[in-house]
Amino acid sequence: MLFALPAFVLLLSITIYPLIRTLTLAFSKLELSVSPVETFVGLDNFIRALTADPRFGNALWNTAVLSIGGVSIQLVLGGLLALLISDATGGRSRTVWVTLFLIPIMIAPVVSGFQFRVIFNDTFGPLNYLLRTLSGGLIQPPAWVANPNTSLLTIMITDIWQWTPFLMLLILAGLESISQEIIEAARVDGANYRQILTRIKIPLLLPVIIIGLLIRVMDSFKTFDLVVLLTGGGPGTSSETVAFYTYQNGFQFFSMGYTAAIAFIQLVVIIIVSRVFLSVQKRQQRG
Repeated sequence: MLFALPAFVLLLSITIYPLIRTLTLAFSKLELSVSPVETFVGLDNFIRALTADPRFGNALWNTAVLSIGGVSIQLVLGGLLALLISDATGGRSRTVWVTLFLIPIMIAPVVSGFQFRVIFNDTFGPLNYLLRTLSGGLIQPPAWVANPNTSLLTIMITDIWQWTPFLMLLILAGLESISQEIIEAARVDGANYRQILTRIKIPLLLPVIIIGLLIRVMDSFKTFDLVVLLTGGGPGTSSETVAFYTYQNGFQFFSMGYTAAIAFIQLVVIIIVSRVFLSVQKRQQRG
């Protein structure tokens, strides 16, 4: 106990105490731009966020789109890449391909956001140039980050590009851990590639897939840097995420009580999502 005490004190000071303080702040009104006086308001901040703040609802919806849509695409692409590398490569060539595909993860999110801001630029960006060139001038590409219909899409594409290799690596590791004896036995029994994939590999990969999806969904709820670098939450509020909206309330509007409330709502949503993923994993393991 004495050896563990320093770590416990450190954890208490940097994690537990701020969490409790933020929770108490969520039930208070503290507008630092007006007054430093903290006033207890009960559930008013939570009621305001859930019923009377359309911007928070919009930010929550945008975050859900990134979490569900973006992560689903990452899973499909990552799984296809993992299968391709596992089936079609070996030895040094596999190492080379894995290293190349892992490059996006090695790049800092700030750098990724900046380079895709250049790519999506409607005036001198290479993407619109290619679209105009390939279509012979028939297609007029949109202003990707300045169009409310495509601004959130630019964030999703950037996120997919950077984090698809993460799921690819997890699934590839799962594929490598599957015993070849099981695969050979299935082939001896006459199973084709599709049957081996759907009835052996994917069921055995489900625990790995669930953990990977859980990690990526939790990460998507923290999407902030790409929003700042690509769109700034705009045009209007079309690409605001919960993390970005929380930052705005806390560090631009200095509404500390309301910021704490929406942060805890986000925490509760993440906990519920995590419980769903883990319960699915437990049922799968029992089955």
